[in-house]
Amino acid sequence: MIIREIKKEDNTKVKEIIQDSLQSLGLAIPGTAYFDPQLNDLHQYYTNLKYANYWVVEMEGEVVGGIGIAPFTEHDKVCELQKLYLSPKTQGLGFGKKLIEIALSFASKHYAKCYLETQHELKTACILYEKFGFTLLHEPLLGSDHSAMDAWYIKDLN
Repeated sequence: MIIREIKKEDNTKVKEIIQDSLQSLGLAIPGTAYFDPQLNDLHQYYTNLKYANYWVVEMEGEVVGGIGIAPFTEHDKVCELQKLYLSPKTQGLGFGKKLIEIALSFASKHYAKCYLETQHELKTACILYEKFGFTLLHEPLLGSDHSAMDAWYIKDLN
């Protein structure tokens, strides 16, 4: 397993992983990352944001997933953990845990809180977020883009 920052040539594979994952869950719908305009060039999107990054994980030379951190609201020093998606062949290998560790380490250098949005039905993901100290909120933070999500979490980084 190799975790590294995204490169331009990773864009197509990461988009495919994200969209395939959402489609397999019946979430290829408006209000999810499936239709995010930045999916076409995640490298450019994260490169152009201040205090943002996207990491990919490779297995046997193939990109099999990734995770991002981007500002949510600069005023409140809140970032968002974004686009944590992994290929099905990585299940049970601890890649999600490693990606979250790297993302939160980066985030803690620039932000006071980390926010994320997901779906309650993604029970494994919700359990993982809670193990990392994320607390379930009753509603999304103002400024949320993904209206199809129904589980919102926040974590203090300090």
